[in-house]
Amino acid sequence: MDFALSAEQQSMIEAARDFAATELAPHYRRRETEARIDRDVLRRMGELGFFGIELSEEYGGLGLDAVTAGLVLEALCGDDMNFGYVSVTVSLLGQILQRYGQPDAVRPYIEGMLSGRLLPAIALTEPRGGSDAAQLTLAATRDGDHFVLNGEKTSISMATQADFCVLFARTGSKASGARGISAFLVPLDDPRITKTGFEDHGTVSVGRGSLFFDDLPVPERYLLGTENQGFVQVMQGFDYSRALLGILCLAVARRSLDEAWDHARTREAFGKPLAAFQGVSFPLAEAETQLLSARLMCLYTLWLKDTGQTHTAEAAMCKWWGPKLAYDVVNTCLLTHGHGGYSKELPLEQRLRDLLGLQIGDGTAQIMKLIIARSHVGRLAA
Repeated sequence: MDFALSAEQQSMIEAARDFAATELAPHYRRRETEARIDRDVLRRMGELGFFGIELSEEYGGLGLDAVTAGLVLEALCGDDMNFGYVSVTVSLLGQILQRYGQPDAVRPYIEGMLSGRLLPAIALTEPRGGSDAAQLTLAATRDGDHFVLNGEKTSISMATQADFCVLFARTGSKASGARGISAFLVPLDDPRITKTGFEDHGTVSVGRGSLFFDDLPVPERYLLGTENQGFVQVMQGFDYSRALLGILCLAVARRSLDEAWDHARTREAFGKPLAAFQGVSFPLAEAETQLLSARLMCLYTLWLKDTGQTHTAEAAMCKWWGPKLAYDVVNTCLLTHGHGGYSKELPLEQRLRDLLGLQIGDGTAQIMKLIIARSHVGRLAA
């Protein structure tokens, strides 16, 4: 495995870092206060080609590899992981639409995401279940050349802001479990859709909320994949997004750790820099070790995807360990800064709150560990 970066990769990473430093970092707290994703920033990101790097050039992507997409994401989101979450959602849904959608139907939405003009969402979770597809009850009833949606989706990131979503609905009997679920592309500008927002602990600019569908017609051309097989087919794409979410969180930890080292070098106590005390430097050294290990795991998982190898278990490792480790590292960095770290004058407390949500959303640690266990002992044994 070659760890060297190509000239193209290095150029894209530097462009992403420059953009993050000038456009994202200075307004991190303001965007939380405004509780929304800045659409102008999204469009500038689209113009620079930061979205859907791995998607086909036919749809406006760059047609590059997953490792490059991960490296660019890493360079972007250390300063504001909320825009990184948008980027991950674009990559995930872009691959789903590209693979399972009818080209004429999905093209405007893929191109809209890549240009930064359209904000997407994933509508999976319901009040009684998310990862457990057998519990999904939102109904999509066939009526001629379209389906009619009725029901609620909840805990949906970007629910109040998104322009469209990829939605999972029950088209088969409840007894059929996951094999009675279909996936749809659903525009969210219809008055028969009601949106409500939550007041959350973190990731406020992304926002969570509920979507209520009341006799909403969805054309059959928006069906993604095979009817009743949407969950089984489409969820395979989540192996990719889980690796990206891991590297997204680790980028926040990397930025925080760099700041903590700087503080330890420059702040003095008892006539010495803080870094001279092992009680300060050793926790940071441990964080460096763990952070490098987790980062390599995420990049390895993306490399497995690029080489066409199975990476379900590895992606689950990225998803449960990445957010938890990142949270723990940022917490260590906050403590290293002492009373200043606890203040809102530094971004550490906001980073902690933002990171915590990804220990819950897009698959909990318990679900990820179950996936890993099943890869070793089988479904029935785990």
